[in-house]
Amino acid sequence: MRVSKAIYTIWLRDVIRFYREKPRILGMLGQPLLYLLIIGNGLSYSFRMAAAPQGFNYLEFMYPGIIGMSVLFTSVFSAISIVWDREFGFLKEVLVAPVPRWSVAIGKALGGSTIAMLQAAILLLLAPVIGIKLGPLTVLKLLAVLFLIAFSLTSLGITVASRMETMEGFQMVMNFLVLPLFFLSGAMFPMKGMPPWLETLMRLDPLTYGVDALRNIMFATSPARELLVQFPLSTDLAVVAAMSLVFITAGTMAFSKVE
Repeated sequence: MRVSKAIYTIWLRDVIRFYREKPRILGMLGQPLLYLLIIGNGLSYSFRMAAAPQGFNYLEFMYPGIIGMSVLFTSVFSAISIVWDREFGFLKEVLVAPVPRWSVAIGKALGGSTIAMLQAAILLLLAPVIGIKLGPLTVLKLLAVLFLIAFSLTSLGITVASRMETMEGFQMVMNFLVLPLFFLSGAMFPMKGMPPWLETLMRLDPLTYGVDALRNIMFATSPARELLVQFPLSTDLAVVAAMSLVFITAGTMAFSKVE
């Protein structure tokens, strides 16, 4: 009972904290919209000029990747609150509480996951504008996958943040990790046709399977599905689930060693 209450309290604190920071919400939504509306439209025109295969729409291809980008940035950087709490002394109060430290890490992971999923849900409202029709069941499937992706990425952020002493150090390390994760995820360009070395890196990127899972669900009945999707949905979900297990284990172990 005490453990579940600790998890709930940490989760609720992070969610309320995010809700009260309106500029943060606007900033997190502004970046993916910028990518989608400017870069997406520009590249879509270029593909059209290059006589892309019939049924191929670059905006539709890029849309799940942009949602994945939103989840990636929001999830990973939500862990910065650990560094913030350490600098201002709140973390010490949490660590001396009579609850297991892993429960605090779980609460942090759930809080970051919830925030990332809510932001992604807002971006899903743009689907009709892009030209993608999503039924209620499809939306529920997408939200479940988005939460799983967010949970694993937040756990990754917790693993790194638990070892950082300053916010500057955390941001530097995460920028070094986040940008390769995003650009190698297939969010901007498909894996098919890439040089062998680049394709190998994309296959090693766990976010590749998260973005592909979103495309699998969104384009399940699309005639361009073969062009847009890289792996079976079962493979995508298995990799994302394994990623969640590995990262949350690493995150709880790292947080347990925080002093």
